[in-house]
Amino acid sequence: MLYLVPTPIGNLKDITLRALDVLKEVDLILAEDTRTSSHLLTHYQITKPISPYHQHNEHKVLHHLVEQLQIGKKIALVTDAGTPGISDPAFYW
Repeated sequence: MLYLVPTPIGNLKDITLRALDVLKEVDLILAEDTRTSSHLLTHYQITKPISPYHQHNEHKVLHHLVEQLQIGKKIALVTDAGTPGISDPAFYW
């Protein structure tokens, strides 16, 4: 299962409870910038594997990620701020 998880723009408290639940339950978190997302995860004491996923590596890692989803892994895709979408990672999906 792939989850697109919106992240706060500016204030870490502007995240939904559902987004936090998803981040806690997935097997892997893909992040546009792992440094920015790590700050959010640390703030909420979420310890999950985190990997970069952005326009410079998406073509290289997408096949592996699809394989992971096919075997039942749960993956969350987050951006630096806002909802993943057209101009952010996830466009290639």
